[in-house]
Amino acid sequence: MALVGILTAIDGIKAGLTSQFSSMGANSFNIKNRGANIQFGPHGKRGRVYRSITYDEAIRFAENFRFPATVSLAINASWNGTIRFEDKKTNPNVQVMGSDENYLLTGGYHLSEGRNFSEREITNGADVALIGKEIRDKLFKSFSPVGQFVSVNGKRYKIIGVLAEKGSSMGFGGDRQVAIPINNARNRFPKAGASCVITVAMRDIAHLEIGTEEARAKFRNIRHLRTLDDDNFEILRSDAITQKLFENLSYVTTAAIFIAFITLLGAGIGLMNILLVSVTERTREIGTRKALGATKKDIRNQFLIEAIVICIMGGLGGIALGILLGNLIGNAVGAGFIIPWDWISLGISVCAGVGLLSGSIPARKAARLAPIEALRHE
Repeated sequence: MALVGILTAIDGIKAGLTSQFSSMGANSFNIKNRGANIQFGPHGKRGRVYRSITYDEAIRFAENFRFPATVSLAINASWNGTIRFEDKKTNPNVQVMGSDENYLLTGGYHLSEGRNFSEREITNGADVALIGKEIRDKLFKSFSPVGQFVSVNGKRYKIIGVLAEKGSSMGFGGDRQVAIPINNARNRFPKAGASCVITVAMRDIAHLEIGTEEARAKFRNIRHLRTLDDDNFEILRSDAITQKLFENLSYVTTAAIFIAFITLLGAGIGLMNILLVSVTERTREIGTRKALGATKKDIRNQFLIEAIVICIMGGLGGIALGILLGNLIGNAVGAGFIIPWDWISLGISVCAGVGLLSGSIPARKAARLAPIEALRHE
């Protein structure tokens, strides 16, 4: 119960944290244009400007990345957009993003009203938009904005959805943005050297490391880089907090295994004493079996099997209680019901091992009893 309960709880906590951080984009990474590389030489500073990630390159990556993940493409249309509705307008600090239908999923966004982009709207570059909560509160205080028309930097768009509140981080207001179809942004907000941002959201955060390297290799191939060439793009991961938490949980796992070891050591000593008492109480039985032809091996195996069966029966009960206890703790952090098959297998194996070790001394003592002395035992 100690081993399975604690480790099930840890698995539940990891699953809950993974789910919560995945909703904030911690299971994802971005492939972005690499910034200028400043080098110092005899003639002062020299800057190497890396070429932008083109839309065609981004599309090729999305079509050819064969990993269990969701890929989204986006392009920054404006950092200082102004949104107008009738006689009201926002400050010129709204980020206008051109994105595809997977933008919400990879960015950890949810809709509080309306719907997401359709594939047809993305392909055709329709004049539709999703707005953040801050814009909704400023321009549409008393009624729903869905279906209304707004002006985005002088261009008319129909609102089809409102992003749920996300908050701000690192100076960027996640609720102060407008998302429009990526092809619309390319046509109506053309910018020289505009670079696409590719976001990859892994379905399992445990595969983030492998997925990142797979994406790196795939994109190097798309950009025709040779083996010794440096990357002319960069990959930014957002799982640092998750990795730190999981690292701390590994210490808890070590402590749990140590506690379980002490518990099992005490249980093993207790079982050995019980079996030693059992040998004393069953001395005449042992003598009778030996008189009927039982060998030392038969007697030894009898007590070893009894010890192992006792431990496994107790272990199965402990596993059931451990799963119950672990899932109660896991549910407290929002994890679903977990059956830790690996820990169950380990628990049964450990129980059998404890039974074998605990029963070895009593079994050896029983096997060495002299038949005549055993039959005379009162």
